[in-house]
Amino acid sequence: MTRNNPRADGWRPAGAVEGGPPAEAVSAAPKPPDSAVPFRALLAFTLMLLIPPQTYLPVLAPMRAALIAAVVAIFTHLFDRFVHRQPLIVLSREIRIVLALVGWAILTLPFSYWPGGSVNFLLGFYFKTIAIFWLVGATVTTVGRLRQVAWALSLMAAPLAASAVKEYLSGSFFRGRIVGFDAPLTGNPNDLALMLNLILPLTLALVVLQRRAIVRRFLLVVVFLDVTAIILTLSRAGFLTLATTFGLYAWTFARRLGWSWVLGAAIFAVLCFSVVPHGYWDRVGTITDINADPTGSAQNRWSDTVAAARYVLENPVVGAGVGMNALALNQERGPTWMVVHNVFLEYATELGIPGLVLFLMLLVASLKSAGSVQRLAAGVPGLEEVFYLAQGVRASLVAFVVSAFFYPVGYHFYFYYFAGLAIALRAVFLTDADVQRARQASARAAEVLTG
Repeated sequence: MTRNNPRADGWRPAGAVEGGPPAEAVSAAPKPPDSAVPFRALLAFTLMLLIPPQTYLPVLAPMRAALIAAVVAIFTHLFDRFVHRQPLIVLSREIRIVLALVGWAILTLPFSYWPGGSVNFLLGFYFKTIAIFWLVGATVTTVGRLRQVAWALSLMAAPLAASAVKEYLSGSFFRGRIVGFDAPLTGNPNDLALMLNLILPLTLALVVLQRRAIVRRFLLVVVFLDVTAIILTLSRAGFLTLATTFGLYAWTFARRLGWSWVLGAAIFAVLCFSVVPHGYWDRVGTITDINADPTGSAQNRWSDTVAAARYVLENPVVGAGVGMNALALNQERGPTWMVVHNVFLEYATELGIPGLVLFLMLLVASLKSAGSVQRLAAGVPGLEEVFYLAQGVRASLVAFVVSAFFYPVGYHFYFYYFAGLAIALRAVFLTDADVQRARQASARAAEVLTG
C-alpha cells in the first residue's frame, strides 16, 4: 500500500480517571443532552468510508457522499455546541497533543524536501483525519452511542470479510493473494487485514455482553468471518496482530469469565485456522526468516526499514517533511518511490525525533484513557458494558501498536478513529448519567461495607 492512495479531558476532577473515583468525580454533574444528528452523520461517514456506495452504484461517485456526511457532522455539531453555549472544542489531553503534532509539522514545512507537497498532504489528507478524530471524541457521548459504534463497525466488517472469503473461493488472486475490498481503507489485502483486526475486539466485546443466544451466535459468525478473512489475506502483520488479540482475550476470559470461555475460544480458534490455505505457514515463517520470502517483499521492507533508521540518525531533529518519507528514502537507498512500512519510522523520518515523541505521547495517552476506564469500571455493578467496551477499544489500540511496525499508515483513519473512541470513553465515564448513577451506587455500597 502507498500512503498517497488513502484508501472530556477539558474538565476532569483530579484523579477521576487515572487514579480512583474520588467523591467529586462520582458526583460530577451529567452533561446536557446534545443533538443526535452529528453522531448519525458520523456513522454515515464511517459506512461510506468502509463500504462506499459507489462500489455498487458508480453513478454516485461524483457526489462524494463521505465528504458530505463528514461536513454535515462537523457543522451540525458546532452549531449544536454554539446554540447550547458550550465550548466548540474541548481541549482534552489527546487533542492538545495532536495540536502540538500538527504545529510541529507546520513549523518544519520550510525544511521539507518538497514544501508544497507537504502543504498539500496536510490540507488534503492529514487534516481530514484529525477532523474525524476530533468528531468521534466529541459526538460519541453516551454508553448507548459507544454500543452503536461497536455494532456499526462489526456489521460493516461482515461484508468486508465475506468479500475476502468469496474472492478466495472464486480464485480471484493478484500475485498469489486476494485483492482486498474496493474501498479507501481496504483496497489491498494488508489493509483489509488491518481494518478487520482493529474492529475485531469491539465485536468480541459485543459477544461477551450479549445475553440473547441467537444474537450471540450471529456475532460469533461475524467473528469467524473476520478471522477467516484475516487469514486468507496472507498478511504476516495480520497474523501477528490476530495472535496478539487472541492472547489478550484468552487472558481476560481466564480471569473474568472462567476457563470454559478459554476452552471455547481455543476450539473456536482451531475452527478458524482450519481454513488456513496452502503455503500460509511458510509465508508467516518469513517474519523471522526474511530470506525465505520468494516474493522479495520481506527483504525490501527490511531494506527500507534500515534505510529509514539510518536517515533518522543522520537527521534527528527536523526530518524530510510531513508526507515526504518516500523522497528521503529515495535519497538514502536509491529511487524506488516506496514509503517505509513502519508507522514509528514514518513519523521519525518525516518529523524527526520530536514528531515521533509527540505521536508516541498521543498513542500512550489513548491507551491510558481506555485502560483507565476499563480499570475503574471493573467490578462496578451496572458498568459491565462500559468495562467490555473499554477493553475492546484498548485491545484495538494494542492491535494497532503491533500492526504499526509493518504499515505506512501513521496519518490515516485507522489509529485516529479508535483514539477518538478512547477520548469518548473517558468523557462518557465522567459525564454519562447512567454511569454516574452506577458509580454513586457503588460508592454508597463501599461506604456501607467499610462503615
